[in-house]
Amino acid sequence: MELENLISYLFRWIHLFAGVTWIGILYYFNFIQTEFFKETDASTKSAAISKLVPRALWWFRWGAMFTFLSGLALAGTMGSAINFYITIGMLMGTLMFLNVWLIIWPNQKIVIASTEQVLGGGEAMPEAAGALGKAGLASRTNTLFSLPMLFFMGASAHLGGSGRIPMSGEGGVSEIAMGLCLLIILALEVNAIKGKTGPMTSVVGVIHCGVALGAALLLIMQYL
Repeated sequence: MELENLISYLFRWIHLFAGVTWIGILYYFNFIQTEFFKETDASTKSAAISKLVPRALWWFRWGAMFTFLSGLALAGTMGSAINFYITIGMLMGTLMFLNVWLIIWPNQKIVIASTEQVLGGGEAMPEAAGALGKAGLASRTNTLFSLPMLFFMGASAHLGGSGRIPMSGEGGVSEIAMGLCLLIILALEVNAIKGKTGPMTSVVGVIHCGVALGAALLLIMQYL
């Protein structure tokens, strides 16, 4: 067994382990916790935000960090073999990572602090409602991105088509298709920063949107 091969595989294992942790908790937040909070009473919700949510967010944000860092290490070993499928997957994964650390976590800290203040007999922080909305929108967007992100990460090694051809090779995705794919993804990220959940508001809606985004990007890559 070559040492270089072992190190590369260890980074891949870390990437998979951290990614499963991160995305698993993302789905817990969006598919389970959010729906539970809609139905439960205020005291139960406050207790969960105070005791449960901080623990989940710790694994969530550090899962994102180790997924991102190990992904960078893996990308460095691929060199000219990187194709457009994995490039799109990496772009969405990077935006998801930034959303976690720059939007979701800072705003959730405000929500948690406000809840602790109320449990201590004080008043809710006036900025807490807005912070919850910002975190929720970014989280829904990450759920939207996660479906095509996982699809294209897998497609980079297992699916044929022009997106499988290395970026340095000929006959790959056209520049027009590349530009349009990037434009769509960046527009969705702009909405995540300052927009609305729209059809992503419901669990069914965000899943449908994620599948539709993946299908649209794939069709653009193959036929434009």
